[in-house]
Amino acid sequence: MAAPLGSRRQRQRRRGVWSSALVILISSVVFAGAPARAAEAPGAEAPARDARAAEVTVEGTRFVDGYGREVVLRGFNVSGETKLAENDGLPFASVQDARKSARAVRELGGANSVRFLLSWAAAEPVRGQVDTAYLGRVTAQIKEFLAVGLRVYPDFHQDLFSRAIFDQDSWYSGDGAPRWAVEAGGYPREFCGICVHWGQNITQNQTVKDAMRDFWANRHGIQDAFLDTAQATMTYLADHLDRTEFAGIVGFDPYNEPYAGQYADGEDGSTWEQARLWPFYEKFRARMDAAGWHSKPALVEPNMFWNSNLSFMKQPGGLTGVGPLGPRYVFNTHFYDHARMSGFFNLTKAKDGEYATDFTTIRDQSTALDAPALVSEFGHPLTGTSSDKAPSVGKAQYQALDSGLSGRTWWQNASAAGPVLSATQWQWDIYNGRHHEAMNDNPQKIRTEGDAWNDEDLSAVRLDDNGTPVLRQDARLIDRLYPSAVAGRTLAFLYEDRSRDAGQTVTWSRIPSDMPELARMTGSDRPYGVLVWRGNGTSAPTELHLPAGFDPATTTVVTDLDTVTGPGTTGAIRVAPEPGGTTARRILLSGNAEGPHFALISAEPATAERRTAVQRELSRWAAAARFGQ
Repeated sequence: MAAPLGSRRQRQRRRGVWSSALVILISSVVFAGAPARAAEAPGAEAPARDARAAEVTVEGTRFVDGYGREVVLRGFNVSGETKLAENDGLPFASVQDARKSARAVRELGGANSVRFLLSWAAAEPVRGQVDTAYLGRVTAQIKEFLAVGLRVYPDFHQDLFSRAIFDQDSWYSGDGAPRWAVEAGGYPREFCGICVHWGQNITQNQTVKDAMRDFWANRHGIQDAFLDTAQATMTYLADHLDRTEFAGIVGFDPYNEPYAGQYADGEDGSTWEQARLWPFYEKFRARMDAAGWHSKPALVEPNMFWNSNLSFMKQPGGLTGVGPLGPRYVFNTHFYDHARMSGFFNLTKAKDGEYATDFTTIRDQSTALDAPALVSEFGHPLTGTSSDKAPSVGKAQYQALDSGLSGRTWWQNASAAGPVLSATQWQWDIYNGRHHEAMNDNPQKIRTEGDAWNDEDLSAVRLDDNGTPVLRQDARLIDRLYPSAVAGRTLAFLYEDRSRDAGQTVTWSRIPSDMPELARMTGSDRPYGVLVWRGNGTSAPTELHLPAGFDPATTTVVTDLDTVTGPGTTGAIRVAPEPGGTTARRILLSGNAEGPHFALISAEPATAERRTAVQRELSRWAAAARFGQ
C-alpha cells in the first residue's frame, strides 16, 4: 500500500524522535460453467458461467463487458499477507482459506473484483528458476475468487524494493524482489536515519533508493529477470485457467507504486516516467502479448507521488508526458490522505466533499490519457493515532469515487458528477490480528497484531473466535450500492450510505426542498442511491449491487418507467443473486432504450402513492438537470 505517516506505537518506540518528511453494477460480472449462448441477454435464466459478462475490455475511458455495458470494478486488495514470509508469499495458507475469504469478499464486502497480490521473491527464489509449485498454489487460490463471480487482476507487489534489504534487527521491512536481486547489487547495510514511519525509507534510505534506481536502469539484468518471471507467471495462468476463468482476469498490474529511487541530473517525476517507467511498461505489455494476454490491458501506475495531498511530497507525474494510452492500458493510481494518516499534519475528520478535487484530478487525468481510471488502493488505518478519522475518511473516499461532487451540491449540479470510478480498497486480510510473522526472519521479533507488516492495520476484515470472517468497519460503508454494469453510459451516481461515525449516522446528501416526497421516502437513517444513465438500446439489463443491508422485501425502486416496493424475481425491476453461489444480490433494471433514464433505490418501503409522487419529482428534476445536453 502507499506509505502513510506515523503511528503512536512507532513514536513511542522512538520517543523524542520526529521527522518533518514522509514519503507514500439483469447479469453481473464474472459467472462461475458453460458460456452463454450468444443470443441470450444476461440475467434471464442465464447459464452459471458467462464469458461475455465476465470479460471486460477498454473502450476510451470506460471498462465495457461483452454485452457493451459500462462496467465499474469495486472490491479489495487480496491480500497484504503476500508481503509476509509466514505463508511463503501467498495470500492464504490454504485453498480452503482462499475459498472462505472469497465468499466473504462477495457477501460482506459486496465486491465484484479483487486486486490479487503476488510475490516476485516467491515466484523466482533462485535466479532464472521460476517456482511452478508457487504458481500452482497461486492459481488454485485465484480460482476460488473467480468461482464466486469475482473479477481478478494480479499485481506483482513491492514496497521498499525487497525484504532482503533489511537486516534482522532493522526497524522496518520490505517486500518484492528476491534476495539474489539484492545481493547482485552489493549494497551496504541499510539505514533510514530519523524515520518515524516505514514510508520514509523511500526517500531517506540510500540502500532502498540505490536498489530501486538499479532496477529501472536494469543493472545486473534484474529488470529483464523480473520481466521473464512475469511472462512465465502470465503464461502459467493462461494455461491453467479455463476459458471462462481466464475471461474473469481483468488484466495485470505490472508494478506497485513505482518510484525512481534517485533521479538523474535534471530529471523530475514526469521526465523519469517518460525515460524509465514508460519503456518498462511497453516491455511488460510485450510480455503480456507473448503470454497470450493480448486482449487484456496493462494496469499501469504513475510515479507514486504525483497526487499526494501533502505539498512537500507531491511531484510531477501522472504519466502526463506519455500521451494517450489507448485501449491496451488502464490508468491505475492510488490515493491516501497522507495528511490525516500522519496523526499530526491534519487532526480534523474528513468532511463532505473533502476529496472532490483530488478525485477530479484522477478523472481529468483519465480523460487526458484516454484510458479508464482505476484507484487500486485507498483506505485509512483502523488503529493508531489517526484511526478516529477512519469512518469519515472512508466515507469521503467512497463519496469521491462515486461522484466528483459534494453531497450538499449533488442534486443541484448532478450533470457535472463525472464518471463512477473503479477502485479496490486496501485491504482484505482474514488473518488480521492473528499473524505469526518473524519480522525480517528474526525469531525474537514475532509480529501478530494488525497486518503484521511495519505496524500497519488497514484490513476491513478479520476472523472471529469461530474462524468466521467478520467486518472491522461499518457494513454500511463497506457493502455499498454501486452500478456494476450499465446498459449505456452513466451520467451521474450518488450513494448515501448512512454509515456511522462514533455511533452517529452521517448524512451528507441534501435533497432539495422542492422534492419533499423524496425526502420523506429516503428518511434520515435508511441508505439510498440514485443512478442516471443514457441507455444504448441493448437488451442486456442495467444492474446495481444490492447491499446485504437492503431487505428485498422492503426495498423501494423508482425509475422513469416503473416503481416497486419489494421487487420480486421477475419483471422490469427485479432482484437476482450475484453470480457465484453466494448470498450476494443485485437489482436488475430492464428497459434501456436510448435516452436518459433514472433509478432511485432506497432501503425504505413506500406506498404506491408515494412512489408515484417521487417518480414525478425525479422526472421534473432530471428534465431540469438537462443530462447529456
